[in-house]
Amino acid sequence: MVVPNLCQAAFAMLRQIEPIIVLEQLGSTLFDTALQMVVWDRCANATDPGHSSEDAQQKAMTDFYMINNLIIQLTPIFPALFLARLSDRGRRKAPIVSPLTGYLLSRVILLLVVVLKLPLQVMFAAGTVLGLSGGFTAYWPGVMTLASLGSTAADRSKVLMKVEFMYGLAGVVGSLASGHLFHLYSSSLGHGTILLIISTLLHLLCLLHSIFLLQVKGVSDGEPEENRHLLLRASTNSSVVEAPVEINRVNVALLFVAAILYDFAVGGAIEVLGAFVLRAPLSWNATLVGYGNAAGCVIFLTSYIGVIGFRRCCSDTSLILIGMVSFAVGIYFMSFVTTTLTFYLARALTLFALIPMTTIRSLLSQQVPASSCGMTLTFLQLALKFASLAYIPTFTKIYQGTLDWFPGFVFTLASIFTVLGMTPISIIGCRSPQRWQYEKI
Repeated sequence: MVVPNLCQAAFAMLRQIEPIIVLEQLGSTLFDTALQMVVWDRCANATDPGHSSEDAQQKAMTDFYMINNLIIQLTPIFPALFLARLSDRGRRKAPIVSPLTGYLLSRVILLLVVVLKLPLQVMFAAGTVLGLSGGFTAYWPGVMTLASLGSTAADRSKVLMKVEFMYGLAGVVGSLASGHLFHLYSSSLGHGTILLIISTLLHLLCLLHSIFLLQVKGVSDGEPEENRHLLLRASTNSSVVEAPVEINRVNVALLFVAAILYDFAVGGAIEVLGAFVLRAPLSWNATLVGYGNAAGCVIFLTSYIGVIGFRRCCSDTSLILIGMVSFAVGIYFMSFVTTTLTFYLARALTLFALIPMTTIRSLLSQQVPASSCGMTLTFLQLALKFASLAYIPTFTKIYQGTLDWFPGFVFTLASIFTVLGMTPISIIGCRSPQRWQYEKI
């Protein structure tokens, strides 16, 4: 009896969303390191009058990422809305399967760029394909919506942070391995080819899992409308999720403003961080790049631990402010990093930096009817996409303009925007402090 029960439990686990989260993040971390090193290598011969060869290489690399990231941020807007509508009508797999297809195709394209020595600009087509599939804009809200099934209003933030924890743990493992896999080389395969093959296979496995194994609650035509939405009903062992009848527009607006300002700061800093660590005095190789990416993924784990610890005595708004202060201090310290050790010290200061966005999503889900939760989270993701249209070129051009005298200036700027993002959260806390107190555990 024990063995069959264990097999049934293992199969039931395989049919959940968690294996997809792990496989996708493992594949993505391998891909990110490969793309970063491939771009750096292809930009090695760049020239720019009046600038050193290293600064010209930095400019070429950041210009590539600026265009590529703008494509990735802009093209998913309408596909994500369409997929969110399908999800709210009961097709829960749509926001998962479609983006995973785009991820797989983009990985295949980079593999072809490396193997066939295609121009780097071909990756702009990969970004377009990824965007048209819905990309992260559709994928992550879809994951969060499914992961929230069975949670109560008080525990929803904890549930979402568990998803972030698994996402981060997979990212740490993938990033640590990525630099070493990049260096695997044979006479017929160049650097990075084996890494990209593994990444592509992981995404293929992830896509097949989402199509054939992922189990989602079905929706029948005769089912009441209020039961057609994933977040409305809890599991058989928990109470029904409490949701407001009407939208709290003031709180929703304040949460959107805070999220946009914070994402502007975080996204702008991360936009140039990849190029920053490759220039002198750091001058990282692929192995150190992988370790650095792993340090970023560790923040998923420390943020999860922070939520578990702080929720005993802190409100949701206090949690958000703790995370924002953590990032503001750490990214300001990053402005003055000159060694690998000080880089890790700066990263350590940002250990709670992921608490704000997850908690903001949790609060948003408590401000709208359950039937609108999926669409609201998607609108938030779309708002962040529109914000990226401003911060990507802004931070890129500021970084390029300050390479000669203060390359870390963009990180100071990110710290300032983070402080600005604390204002709307403080207003929410002052309006109704008792509303946001966590249930003690």
